Amino acid sequence: MKLFLPVALCLFTAVQGLGPAARAQAPTGSANQPPLRCAVDGTFAPHAFPKLEGGVQGFQIDLFQEVAKRMGRAITIDSASFSGLIPALNAGRYDFLCAPTTVTPERAANLLFTEGYLWTELQFGIRRGSPPIKSEEDLRGRTISVNKGTPYEQWVTRNAERLDLKLMAFDSQADAVQAVLQGRAQANLSGNTVVKYSASRTPQFVADWVLPGTRMHWATPFRQDSGALRNQVEEVIECMKKDGTVARLSERWFGAAPKEEDAERVVFPGYGPPGNPGYDATPHEPRCG
Repeated sequence: MKLFLPVALCLFTAVQGLGPAARAQAPTGSANQPPLRCAVDGTFAPHAFPKLEGGVQGFQIDLFQEVAKRMGRAITIDSASFSGLIPALNAGRYDFLCAPTTVTPERAANLLFTEGYLWTELQFGIRRGSPPIKSEEDLRGRTISVNKGTPYEQWVTRNAERLDLKLMAFDSQADAVQAVLQGRAQANLSGNTVVKYSASRTPQFVADWVLPGTRMHWATPFRQDSGALRNQVEEVIECMKKDGTVARLSERWFGAAPKEEDAERVVFPGYGPPGNPGYDATPHEPRCG
């Protein structure tokens, strides 16, 4: 029997490679400044995914349209495969990435990040009726599907020999989930918010084991020559944490109110994710008005 994802999930791949039709654009901002340019992976629901009437929607879209509004700037948000986003940022195509980007020491050594606005953990999703995953040993010999160019692909690659894992990497998260539903892969590895969202929309897909010790910042990357803009965007995000905007968006898109210790509510000291390269510990008070 063939298994099909719901319509919204199946439409994910439609945004790949599209131009202006696949973009979300905020109302025109200051006439004295050009629009901010950023990009998302438009297949990463509920962070960014296609609307049936065209364009993209999701947590990232709402978050960064509000950031741009508070900065008095227009913003253009492109959709593209995640594996190409960081190279495009470094090539100067974008000012920053609106995609939720996991902060790793390797990335932080080459990019500037804002502080995290969400926590992410690595979580497996499986087809309903499959044996549950309770430890790494339960993964032995399995084929794991992932989105290309992500920490999920890196984790499978690093542990492939030790656990006899087989990697299936796709340009979209929707295709990675579909591989599990079709039995071509035994598990999908992705971020916890995405796995849970896919499970809530696809009865045959189940959110399963979370890898221990994998909690990391999801933050906004900039080129290393963009420190002033990074600091400006971070201060806006901090103001949105203080007035509850980030928490409200999180509850809307992820279905649960963040706890007080969650990154949606915590204003971290300095600029950037503490403990990572590029972190600036200089104290500051965001100018919220």
